[in-house]
Amino acid sequence: MDTRTITRRRMLAGSMGIAAGAALGTRPGLAAVDPIDSWIRRNAVPVGDLRQLRRSVGGAQIVGLGEAVHGTAEMTRLKVRVVRFLVEELGFRAIAFEDDWSLGTELNEYVLTGRGDLRALVRQLSTETRTHEIAELFEYLRAYNSTHRDKVRFAGAEYFATKHLAYDAIDEYVGRRAPHRLAELRRSLDPIRPTMTDIGAYVKWYWRKVPDKAPYIAKAQAVHDLIAELPHRANDRDHAITAHHARQILSFYTAFSLPDAEIWGYRDARAAENVRWWHGFTRNKVIYWAANAHTMNAPHLQFVSPDAAFKNVGTALREWYGNRYRSLGCTFDRGTAFGGVNLPPAAADWFEHRLGAANLDQFTLDLRQQPQPPEVRAWLNQTARTRGIAVPGSYLTGDSPSTWYDAVLHTREVSPTHAY
Repeated sequence: MDTRTITRRRMLAGSMGIAAGAALGTRPGLAAVDPIDSWIRRNAVPVGDLRQLRRSVGGAQIVGLGEAVHGTAEMTRLKVRVVRFLVEELGFRAIAFEDDWSLGTELNEYVLTGRGDLRALVRQLSTETRTHEIAELFEYLRAYNSTHRDKVRFAGAEYFATKHLAYDAIDEYVGRRAPHRLAELRRSLDPIRPTMTDIGAYVKWYWRKVPDKAPYIAKAQAVHDLIAELPHRANDRDHAITAHHARQILSFYTAFSLPDAEIWGYRDARAAENVRWWHGFTRNKVIYWAANAHTMNAPHLQFVSPDAAFKNVGTALREWYGNRYRSLGCTFDRGTAFGGVNLPPAAADWFEHRLGAANLDQFTLDLRQQPQPPEVRAWLNQTARTRGIAVPGSYLTGDSPSTWYDAVLHTREVSPTHAY
């Protein structure tokens, strides 16, 4: 037979082969289409449209708004956009931020009234958040509050740099509400009042140089107990704020008395309680702004480089609130973070590596989006790894992407934030 002759039978057989290949997602000479990549491409939504987050957030009372690392311009600006969406479209009116409570009270005063020096306040935040991009968050909140009666309130969710402000507020409260107990209060409060204006230096001194921390903890406990037992009405917000000041002081002295490995879990347990308290105090829906390591729902969280395992904030909030707590994670593939830290592309076995299939600079992806082929369900439900802190090779593991996040906001490449 002349092999150059193309018979009708051969042509039909070839057509059937091509059709069969198409039905299987292939073309002659090309690899099969990956169902996970296909699902990501089909469901990824460019961040120009954040309306998909309405479904992801649902009826949540608290939304964890995470970020893979601190100090990237693209993720921070994206998070500010998400805050605007949650405030303006979904009625969120409170923010709990991964920084100190006492500084947060001053920032709250600024966003509510405009009083205070924003530049000076931002420069007191944790080093990686002293940036123009973070300042834009407070500028937005102030602008919103200046034109709305239903204002957004701000709080720090941490105890780790409790300032003189908390001590002064407690002293003032007792002097005003229970002056007959002021001398008793000061016998406990004055000896533990920080002796340095630089709280960071005071932390280092107490943490590393004070051998016997028991007297400090005992006096902080006495202050806490005195405030708690003062007569007050059930909905006395003045007392509630003062008692919260006292809790942060007690948390501060207790935390830095613990072995280093135990501080991780202690910190997140207190932050979770603080977020829950802020939700109850404001009686409003709360945005919890922090790192993914804190916001994700991760019952079996393991940190690698640095090595740690602890119950994080997001896990506690999911236990308390169920589906009324939703986790939005900001992830990225590669880039540079604040301080010039170079972060190479996500490792091939990391969750965010697969997100490059969307071939978009920034997008949102609801991890519960249906339908999900079996391969997608397996990928989302298997134990995975995802980027940890801003150290090359640092990652989190122990749980699956579908456990960690309700939705992700992914950025292909990030650059550093700008010092303020």
